[in-house]
Amino acid sequence: MGKDLKFVKRLTFWLLFLVLLVFVLVEAREFLYPLVIALLFSYLLYPIVKRMENWGVPRILANIVTIVMTVALFAGLLILLYKQLSVFLTDFPDLKDKALLNIDRLQVMIDQKLGDNNHANERWLRMQVSNFFDLIGSAIAEVLLATTSTLTKLALIPVYMFLMLYYRNKFEAFILRAVSPYRKEKTKAIIDELSQVTIRYMGGVVIVILILCFINSIGLLLIGVEYAILLGVISAFINFIPYFGTLIGGAIPLFYTLIVQGDPQKTLAVLLFFLVVQFTENNILTPNITGSRVNINPMFTILSIIVGGMIWGLPGMFVAVPLLGMFKIYCDFNERMNSYSYLLGTEGTEEHALTLDKILHFFRIKK
Repeated sequence: MGKDLKFVKRLTFWLLFLVLLVFVLVEAREFLYPLVIALLFSYLLYPIVKRMENWGVPRILANIVTIVMTVALFAGLLILLYKQLSVFLTDFPDLKDKALLNIDRLQVMIDQKLGDNNHANERWLRMQVSNFFDLIGSAIAEVLLATTSTLTKLALIPVYMFLMLYYRNKFEAFILRAVSPYRKEKTKAIIDELSQVTIRYMGGVVIVILILCFINSIGLLLIGVEYAILLGVISAFINFIPYFGTLIGGAIPLFYTLIVQGDPQKTLAVLLFFLVVQFTENNILTPNITGSRVNINPMFTILSIIVGGMIWGLPGMFVAVPLLGMFKIYCDFNERMNSYSYLLGTEGTEEHALTLDKILHFFRIKK
């Protein structure tokens, strides 16, 4: 009876802790997610800052130069995207009318094939597409007319990055002073591993995104999709979200080509193109550029993205995987939490993995 009561107390404590943690994360999201994004991008810029310091550049100057160059590059991409979005928003009413006309033609074709004369179905499909375009238009207008609060949070991220890079040794010294002497060596190993993995992950993700911006834009231009650069860049930037990013990013130009341009051949070409891009990104670009150090299995990757989106929205989907990767590294170094590391990791299912040898063996091509 005493053991059962003790178990209930522990379970109640952890449930209460989780409820309070989620409550704080949701209520303080406007303050917390810029800090977390700044932390991740600080890891991205750390190798550049460190190299400049090794050349004899003072830390303050190295931080300022690196952050200013990064902000300038990011601002250039935003200006390009802003101009493309402005043109797209100007043409938006005509595009909506064109899409609704194509939907009417598609509905007539479906009704003829199925022998359905119910006009309610036609109105329903037309209404859904119209509402979807209204939602997109309002979202684009909200992006172009960013509020003061949004601009303030964006402006604070470079400030946070500067302070984190400047005080990085102080933060590390604080952590080492806070732990017991016999745990300092393990804590130092955890900090070093976290730094290496996060730097590799963030740098790899940014490189992959830039490559996909070029590949997507060129591919859509060759296919003949309107607003190819805009759609290509948006599709690439959505790849900041693992697993879901490629699917969502590819669905945007696919939907545009099918509904607005109304060209089945180009739609099929876009579908095949993004299937090739997905295969290339998942099997060539990401493994070789990002590396396999953030070994989170797909199940918990997807769950973390969903939970991150529920708590912090789009920023939460972006930061969920690297934060989970950091937690896994902590579990790797903690013997009491090795079971959680195993649960989150990719090991343990090797015998069920789909490999080329198994495929060849299945089709009796290889013994």
